[in-house]
Amino acid sequence: MSTGKTLLALALSTLLPASAAWAANNDTLIYCSEASPESFNPQIASSGPSFVASSQVLYNRLINFDPVKNTPVPSLAESWTISPDGKTYTFTLRKGVKFNSNKFFKPTRDFNADDVIFSVMRQKDPKHPYHNVSQGHYEYFNDVGLDTLIQDVKKIDDNHVQFVLSEPNAAFLADWGMDFASILSAEYADAMLKKGTPENVDNWPIGTGPYVLQQYKVDSLIRYVANPNYWDGEVPTKHLIFSITPNVETRLAKLQTNECQVIPAPSPVQFEAIKKNKDLTLHSVDALNVGYLAFNTEKKPFDNVLVRQALNYATDKKAIVNAVFMGSGTVAKSPIPPNMLGYNKDLPDYGYDPEKAKALLKQAGLEKGAEVTLWSMPVQRPYNPNSRRIAEMIQSDWAKVGINAKIVSYEWGEYLSGMRKGEHDSALFGWMSDNGDPDNFADVLLGCNSIKTGSNAARWCDKGYNALVEKAKLTSDPAERSKLYGEAQVIFHQQAPWIPLANGKTFYATRSNVTGYSVSLMGSDFSKAKLN
Repeated sequence: MSTGKTLLALALSTLLPASAAWAANNDTLIYCSEASPESFNPQIASSGPSFVASSQVLYNRLINFDPVKNTPVPSLAESWTISPDGKTYTFTLRKGVKFNSNKFFKPTRDFNADDVIFSVMRQKDPKHPYHNVSQGHYEYFNDVGLDTLIQDVKKIDDNHVQFVLSEPNAAFLADWGMDFASILSAEYADAMLKKGTPENVDNWPIGTGPYVLQQYKVDSLIRYVANPNYWDGEVPTKHLIFSITPNVETRLAKLQTNECQVIPAPSPVQFEAIKKNKDLTLHSVDALNVGYLAFNTEKKPFDNVLVRQALNYATDKKAIVNAVFMGSGTVAKSPIPPNMLGYNKDLPDYGYDPEKAKALLKQAGLEKGAEVTLWSMPVQRPYNPNSRRIAEMIQSDWAKVGINAKIVSYEWGEYLSGMRKGEHDSALFGWMSDNGDPDNFADVLLGCNSIKTGSNAARWCDKGYNALVEKAKLTSDPAERSKLYGEAQVIFHQQAPWIPLANGKTFYATRSNVTGYSVSLMGSDFSKAKLN
């Protein structure tokens, strides 16, 4: 555990008595979270559990997403206009939105343009007084290129803020619904800076969201209380508790005994037990995601396209999906999910063909085989519900063609850090859409600039592919964008920097008396959840 996380937990654990009345009643909802949050500031976090515990409970963003169409809809911004050249976005901000308060600070004003500018410039400007607070690393902001795309952000008046871009970008609006784009209080930040305690902004969050943080005990629980002034209406459940429960079997056991009323990511092997229990309900959501194995194309033997193609042929993806996903996923062939703009439905896939794999390896000079490492994720995700099992099946398939893969794994933070630095030979990974836009996959995961930011796990840079993806970002016409992404996927298929494995559904389970809780593109929404 990091020192910062320890201090945060010790500080927050003093807010309420450590003993918890865990029996749920109609004004208390208990959610079995997968892990402790890295931070309560989503700008400097990078994991799903951190976002659920922070941005999706404590904060709002300028826009939200329609849960069915996955298109931008108003949130803290009531409306927006885009200049004819696509380089200036002007947001009209919602009036009367209240920030919550804590023991350090009570706001004197409503949300306004100053808060938007603070939330942007902290991440963008290395000289900003908050940029390095909490060892700030703004991975998502930089991964989507906002550090260079945004030329200026201006306050027109309290209720209008304007962004000036260096070039048109078709994904820009959708970016402002992402977790990192949560709006923090500039007034709170100024007050804490004057007191010499700027880290309180991250450790004792003040937002405009449906809940207010009360207590955090690391690796144990998080307590929230409903925001009495929530701008989007009364929150029906007064108390929200996160019971931090990393083990998937323990999460289900707690759901069955009513120690939790909501659990994320049940394992496919648990589906039948959930369906048979009249007190439980299994929910599924068609997600925008892809699970894949990335070859580190900067390392031998994966710098050779013939080797990458060979191992695509050597991997029995259908067998993996059938054995591991058990109906919760389908075989992938592209970096873009099938139900997203730009997906190339005519793209061929590498069929399972060990003999063809052997021939290509011989052509590559590896007829005697090779020794490589295969990194296996230590966590469970909808795009990879059992990483160890998938790694073992790939290991077995590759052994049949002479490639001996040693499976290794690390703690999740170390895994992410090592992969971003390119320490792996090959690694299992995946991506869930942050904003519903294909750029979030095609460029963030495979663009040349994404090698520097670390989100391109293949460390693959193809000038032809990159030019098409960059052009697609500048294009506002959906049909033209789709065509460009389709052409880029042809290059991806030929160069094979990945083995695309699966597109998975998102599953969660609840007690049958829970209503109003939902999961969408933007994650978990507790604001309408209640127990009946």
